[in-house]
Amino acid sequence: MDTLRPLVDEKPVVIFSKNSTDPVSHSMKHLFISYGANPIVYELNELSNRQEVENALGTMGHVPSVPAIFIGGNFIGGANDVISLQVRGELAQRLIDARAIWVWNGDR
Repeated sequence: MDTLRPLVDEKPVVIFSKNSTDPVSHSMKHLFISYGANPIVYELNELSNRQEVENALGTMGHVPSVPAIFIGGNFIGGANDVISLQVRGELAQRLIDARAIWVWNGDR
């Protein structure tokens, strides 16, 4: 986690992706944008320490390694985990708690 900490600390929403054409990562980015959040997206293929970051994500038990999503510095998991939060009605509150969004009208 030491490798990831500087990349995720003090950022409300972070998504690790393999490249900008990954459809699942792209969908996750747009889900957060639809809530009004502005996620930071790290494309692993563009990072100089790609292998180190991928290994760190793997040690967290996340396979495949991307997309890997952090909210408020906390590892949420992958796309299925984020969708589960949304279905349970918990995603908006997580985003508010992380200060990724300020208010939510509950229309989604």
